[in-house]
Amino acid sequence: MQKRMQSLPLKNVKIDDLYWSRYISKVPAGLDYQWEALNDRLPDTEKSYCMHNFKVAAGMEQGEFGGMCFQDSDVAKWLEGVAYYLETNPDPALEKTADEAIEIIGKAQQEDGYLNTYFTLAEPGKRWSSLRDRHELYCAGHFIEAAVAYYNATGKDRLLKIICRYVDLICDTFGGEEGKIPGYPGHPEIELALVKLYHATGERRYLDLAKFFVDERGKEPLYFDIEKNRPGYTSAFDPRIFNHTYYQVHAPVREQDTAEGHAVRNTYLFTGVADVAYETGDESLLKACETVFDNIVQKRMYLTGSIGSAAAGERFSADYDLPNHSNYSESCASVALAMFAKRMLEIKRDAKYADVMENALYNTVLAGISLEGNRFFYVNPLEVVPEIADKSTDLEHVKTERQKWFGCACCPPNIIRTLASMGQYIYSADDDNLFVNLYLSNEATCKIGERDVTVAVKTRYPYDSGVEIRVKTDSDAPFTLALRLPGHAFLNRIVVDGAPAHEVLEKGYIKLKRNWKGESVVQILFDLPVQRIYANPKVRADIGKVALVKGPAVYCLEEADNGENLGAFELPDDAVLREEYDETLFGGTMTITAEGFKVADDGDSSLYRTTPPRKERAEMKFIPYCYWNNRGKGEMLVWIRREVK
Repeated sequence: MQKRMQSLPLKNVKIDDLYWSRYISKVPAGLDYQWEALNDRLPDTEKSYCMHNFKVAAGMEQGEFGGMCFQDSDVAKWLEGVAYYLETNPDPALEKTADEAIEIIGKAQQEDGYLNTYFTLAEPGKRWSSLRDRHELYCAGHFIEAAVAYYNATGKDRLLKIICRYVDLICDTFGGEEGKIPGYPGHPEIELALVKLYHATGERRYLDLAKFFVDERGKEPLYFDIEKNRPGYTSAFDPRIFNHTYYQVHAPVREQDTAEGHAVRNTYLFTGVADVAYETGDESLLKACETVFDNIVQKRMYLTGSIGSAAAGERFSADYDLPNHSNYSESCASVALAMFAKRMLEIKRDAKYADVMENALYNTVLAGISLEGNRFFYVNPLEVVPEIADKSTDLEHVKTERQKWFGCACCPPNIIRTLASMGQYIYSADDDNLFVNLYLSNEATCKIGERDVTVAVKTRYPYDSGVEIRVKTDSDAPFTLALRLPGHAFLNRIVVDGAPAHEVLEKGYIKLKRNWKGESVVQILFDLPVQRIYANPKVRADIGKVALVKGPAVYCLEEADNGENLGAFELPDDAVLREEYDETLFGGTMTITAEGFKVADDGDSSLYRTTPPRKERAEMKFIPYCYWNNRGKGEMLVWIRREVK
């Protein structure tokens, strides 16, 4: 395979961006808020029990295990978010809090290295007995990620040593050798984490274990079937929903050609599969990743970059089954999709993966958190009518307002670690290339080969279409600057030091191959119009409807601007779409307005009638989808009915 591209170190990327900084600036307050939640100090919220569980396991408190069996993972993701923040923003007080948490985690570790508060407290003596449903390896994976990130950020190896002891135990426990457990996780995540640990430590057996978990998955006889047939095994899960496809064991990984089952598990799995495929040079695994990714994007992904249309099982259903009001679209699933896309981008160097990564990040990931950073969506529908969602038992999963916290709180720390690590998504580099994947205003330093390079990007993307990139080097630096042409944009012109550039477009990247020296200025002008989007006619929920996007940002109607009964609006095919930047709204955002129609309420209370309803002219105002519900409870709608003449 071609050499994999690498992200720039987070400490080398300083973001100051119109669209993103309003969220990233809330990371420190968000970490403080979540630490309070993990310690059960937030009023009027469901208890977390996270730190309570660790303190009980450490002998520091009395009590019983509380929360979900995977509660430990929330602490791990929080620590990972802290690490990413500390790498770019030294904060002694926050680092001290994290160090104290790590000490508690170390005290909770068992003598043989085992570290899981659920089995230490709730089911002692039953470790590894329910790999399918009890998330031991999933929690271990998140702690591996946290340990590697914290070591990279601070140079402190306390957590890394704790986790390496645990992973050494896992390596001694699992495998194909006699006396070892030939199993694999019910919730994938440890696969991608083990590859990170392999890079951090150089221990080949960590990579070998990741490959074992990937290779064994779906092989007959299925380990999960062996597990459930053991005496005393019980499960409260409905087998019609929690079946082999739910766990991605319906076929060996290399034979899977559609995205199946729980959306988060699927995308975490294939993120790890992509890592293993590259590290071992396994083209058959990489081909499976390409096939599943294409199935997601072409047939099972929402316009907003969300995945998982079925609420029961938080899972993929069938091709083109994309309902707007009842979908699950878990925030974690879009985080995982962005991670999967990032891996594929680094390996394949194809902008189609960056397009998906951008789509998920700009829309569903940001929609999952309020502008204040302290309210969260777990589920992300594309249509909400509060009086129906609040009363319909079929829509119990849909929350009409962001929540302070959740009993199952996987999404808030997942979002915060993503915001804290946004710098890793912007660039990819190797010895001869610097790829610009996302257009955020930032300053970055990197080494291309042996040369030091500084890059400064100024832009108001996606609201405006111009991008200025200043490249500085102290000496001759021959390399290729590869600039992504977004799939939703058209290249107007590109100028280098005042002269028009005529460059090759390869896999969606404009390749500027130069011997860079001193300072050069690259100016790009995209055509970035508001675009009408129409779904494949097989998407039944969107037939006769249209959605608006500008760049990666999907737009929606919200009741705060348009009144109630948003479903009564019609957008004419020939309506003029007017863009206006509103400085007073959400701290500044681009809005879109259009003249259309709305079915009138004529006061007739009869449920059905023989005459068609009257329509009135009406103005519609659209805002970016990620901002909805930041002004209180109300209706929201992405797909609008078309008025066809």
